[in-house]
Amino acid sequence: MTALNIVCPHCFAKNRVPDNRLGDAPKCGKCHTAIFDAKPVSVNAEQFETMLRGNDIPIIVDFWAEWCGPCKMFAPVYEQAAAQLEPHVRLLKLDTEANQRIAANYRIQSIPTLAVFRDGKESRRQSGALPLGQFLEWARASVG
Repeated sequence: MTALNIVCPHCFAKNRVPDNRLGDAPKCGKCHTAIFDAKPVSVNAEQFETMLRGNDIPIIVDFWAEWCGPCKMFAPVYEQAAAQLEPHVRLLKLDTEANQRIAANYRIQSIPTLAVFRDGKESRRQSGALPLGQFLEWARASVG
């Protein structure tokens, strides 16, 4: 048994969760809410950095903007995918308009852009919205 660091999506506190207990609806030790709630987590720049550095599970980030039509069409797909990929993958949403520094740092040139992070480093990227089946296939192949 290995303990994994998992950041709470509500209070952003780091929690240690045994890997064999990820599927047992773990709760945050600080705020006592569910660590996984089958929804993507919308983050700002500071929360984004906390999530990248604090989680031992892979992270998929949807870089999007409110004015982007394809981003809006992809949002329900991403929401459905969270329910199927958690608790082994954390899905984040980062608004590139509100967080332009992060978008520039990662050279986001088109949206939506989906990026996989492991140990705080980007490992794979996909530009453009995908249907649910294709996204799940891409995500599962990307996180191992």
